[in-house]
Amino acid sequence: MSFGAPIFLPALILVPIMALFLLWSSRQRRAALRRLGDPHLIQRLSASANTGARRLRYLLWLVALTFVILALARPRWGQAPQLVQQQGVQVMVALDISNSMLAEDVSPNRLLRAKRNIADLMNRLDGDEIGLVVFSGAAFIQFPLTSDYGTARTFLENANPSIISRQGTAIGEAIQVALTGFDDNSSAQKVIVIFTDGENHESNAITAAQAAADDGVIIYTIGFGSPEGAPIPEYDPAGNLIGYKTDSMGQVVQTRLDEATLQQIATVSGGQYYRAGDGSELNALLGELNNLQTGQFQSRVATDLIERFQIFLLVALVAFALAELIPERVPQRPRKPLRNALGAPLRRGR
Repeated sequence: MSFGAPIFLPALILVPIMALFLLWSSRQRRAALRRLGDPHLIQRLSASANTGARRLRYLLWLVALTFVILALARPRWGQAPQLVQQQGVQVMVALDISNSMLAEDVSPNRLLRAKRNIADLMNRLDGDEIGLVVFSGAAFIQFPLTSDYGTARTFLENANPSIISRQGTAIGEAIQVALTGFDDNSSAQKVIVIFTDGENHESNAITAAQAAADDGVIIYTIGFGSPEGAPIPEYDPAGNLIGYKTDSMGQVVQTRLDEATLQQIATVSGGQYYRAGDGSELNALLGELNNLQTGQFQSRVATDLIERFQIFLLVALVAFALAELIPERVPQRPRKPLRNALGAPLRRGR
């Protein structure tokens, strides 16, 4: 939570000052009553005073004052997305989060390198929309098209193999899911960029790429890993390395970069294939994107923090209203003994 007008916050010192004043005032009232005469008589005369109600009333006044000051300081939290007009291309990134992407033939490993490249891509986009599909044995949209790159990075950081239980590398399904994420009403060029090691475990990747090309979507592929391959590390829940994946014969599995499949996917759709290396592949990709047709589209971006002063003002008004409804005295019927006590001196004085 933050405040739009924090200059009012020092006024909160008025709350303890008011509390001390009310305490002093209450003590002064009791002292004045004691000076009026016989303590027992005064106690009976003031029996209708509702001391507990008066204290509750004071407390509600303090609550009301506190929340009025906080309302003046304009507390703000939360963000509401709004639609804005953007100019650029629409990029759906498909990130392979299968276990094979944990192989360390690319430092620190294939997945972390891919996520860094995607983050760098976001840093260098200018008004373009970007969305993210994550896939292994299945695929789903991690976040839809947006130009709010800050929010997109947060979702990107959370992408890891544990969020999809079905293992594999369903590149074809990833392409199909990515196609559903585009805005069909936009004239902007639509692009899919696949970050993967290319070990496709399904046969429909080329068919899906052709379907994308038929819809005017260009696919770029970036391969992570090496043709020689590397073992797939396995970790315990605490993140400690416990060994490497083995096959049914007990042999350590080697995962290799499948460049042939990735090249074919890119060629079919009119795109390019790049092998991840020193970062030059990202420069080449951005060069391609800059030459594509841009168009206008509506994008969801986060607004400024939402003003919440109304909540605090409402609490203050309710507290003040309740305080005014509390009676200071409890209605009582006159007591005969009290009348007799007051009447006896009068009779004696006649």
